[in-house]
Amino acid sequence: MKTLIKSYRELKQYKTKYLAQITGIDQALISKFESGSRIPTKTQIIKISEVLEIPLEEILPLWVKEKVLAEVRYEPFAKEGLQLAQEAIEPYQTKHNYSSLLIEKLAYIDQLQRQLNAMRTYDSYRIAQALELEYTFESNRIEGNTLTLRETDLIINEGLTISGKSLREHLEAVNHQEAISYIKELMQRKIAINERELLNIHNLILRGIQPEYAGKYRDIQVMIKGSDHMPPQPFMVKEEMVYYFTWYEQNKDILHPIILAAEMHERLVTIHPFVDGNGRTSRLIMNLILLSKGYVIANIKGDYDTRMNYYNALEQVQTKQSKDAFYHFIADVEITCLERYLKILGA
Repeated sequence: MKTLIKSYRELKQYKTKYLAQITGIDQALISKFESGSRIPTKTQIIKISEVLEIPLEEILPLWVKEKVLAEVRYEPFAKEGLQLAQEAIEPYQTKHNYSSLLIEKLAYIDQLQRQLNAMRTYDSYRIAQALELEYTFESNRIEGNTLTLRETDLIINEGLTISGKSLREHLEAVNHQEAISYIKELMQRKIAINERELLNIHNLILRGIQPEYAGKYRDIQVMIKGSDHMPPQPFMVKEEMVYYFTWYEQNKDILHPIILAAEMHERLVTIHPFVDGNGRTSRLIMNLILLSKGYVIANIKGDYDTRMNYYNALEQVQTKQSKDAFYHFIADVEITCLERYLKILGA
């Protein structure tokens, strides 16, 4: 790894001082990375790879190797332990063999997040308020709500009633906005995702619309319009949800936040545990994860083309067991939202 960093730096004709300036990493540290006397953190190695244009699939394996060697090279049973570790890691590596393009997108998202963190002093609640309103509008539009953005604003912020629009559409706007406030409260209080909180979120979504089903798992079989996927039978829902939360606990500190958020969204909507409100609840869970990790709301648009791309990506997971398209879809949405947020802040 040390040779790789140095060779790419020299290829760019960068001095260590210049590399330090543009990465924000101390020059002395970079010299230690190149001499092999210090191992960079993952954040540091990604920053360096971005600036020097080192492919992540080329440098990250070497970084992992150095991390492992630093821990176990002198252990008497290192070989045996590594063999056992390899056997344990294999299922994860097979399952999470991301494409180089997806890895690049995740690295770019993290770069945008760092830029955003550096500009948080220019942030304001009014920006968040406007973007949350758009999120409510788009999330409801995906599900067939016909309110315009302006009408959604008048209902939520002015308490007005829109002529010609149904009571359900009014309630969907108000309920979703309250659900956003609720997930932000969970984030601020650092409350982990669990069954109780998921049911509370769903209860807010269906409050006053279908009170008999609000915050409750379905007890009837359902079908998804326009999809070949058949959700599990109602007697299986409880067991599927136990596994859902177990999976989250096992993976919440392992997966990249974008992948974790996409997985929790897809897994919930695939189980389809509720009679109604599955899509909105799944997107809220996804965005609870993203907000808690310092990202911004991934606002999936409700226009026809985006909605079809969204449904098609989900369909590939549910019928073809291929998650790559959905990972890319969520990553692209988050990139768009981060870039827009930065533009609003003047970046």
